[in-house]
Amino acid sequence: MPYVTVGQENSATIDLYYEDLGTGQPLVLIHGFPLNGHSWEKQVLVLLNAGYRVITYDRRGFGNSSQPSFGYDYDTFTADLNVLMTQLDLQDAVLVGFSMGTGEVTRYLGKYGSERVQKAVLIAPVPPFLLKTDDNPEGVYQSVFDGIMKAIVEDRPAYFSAFFREFFNVDVLLGDSRSERLRQRISNDAIQASWNVAVGASAKGTLDCVPSWLTDFRDDLPRIDVPTLIIHGDSDRILPLESTAARLPKLIKNSQLVVIPGGPHAINWTHADQVNPLLLDFLQG
Repeated sequence: MPYVTVGQENSATIDLYYEDLGTGQPLVLIHGFPLNGHSWEKQVLVLLNAGYRVITYDRRGFGNSSQPSFGYDYDTFTADLNVLMTQLDLQDAVLVGFSMGTGEVTRYLGKYGSERVQKAVLIAPVPPFLLKTDDNPEGVYQSVFDGIMKAIVEDRPAYFSAFFREFFNVDVLLGDSRSERLRQRISNDAIQASWNVAVGASAKGTLDCVPSWLTDFRDDLPRIDVPTLIIHGDSDRILPLESTAARLPKLIKNSQLVVIPGGPHAINWTHADQVNPLLLDFLQG
């Protein structure tokens, strides 16, 4: 199993697990909370078949990567990404982030620039700034995030069960009757698989990620100087469209926003039939 070392805690190295598949232009897929690189399954097969080199990795604290007690902030997450980009000597890469992974894409381009990057994709993005403040009235109240942290501390597995119901809009996209099952976009099996990954993550890392969601990316966004595709579902209950993606076209030069009707947060899974053609068109354009 391939790893890159990104740090040290006491007697142990901090290592990121990654997969580097195929040939062609490199695409780096950065997963969302609380999953791992395998959550890109519905994109990886399509992208490999289209002739791309596809690189996924597990964020520190998640999947097969190390679970240190620190470093769950976007400066550190992005430094980890930079180590991967440098170690693999990626050139003309496309950074593709989903949800929490869009923070790495944004901060990387804001801090390290686009020397190694040709294009960027933000799917169900966190930026520009989630926290409601006097100068950010579109944000979300601090009390919401305090409640999330309280729920994680009290019963992390139960929190994840509730989280994934909203992540996938289970009440709408999971069919109960036979006819509905034929049209369903998420299965109980896929939900269970996501839950299994989530509970295997670092308990401290899971908790510490919540404050990172409140990172202010507004200074990073104007520094993005590569073509950028933004994809968001208009039924996203985790990161509402109006607070996130709808604001980005005015903040990122040379960007385009595509809204998927009825799309939940996890559109890369539930609406892969719409996301993948958008992704391929953008890559090939």
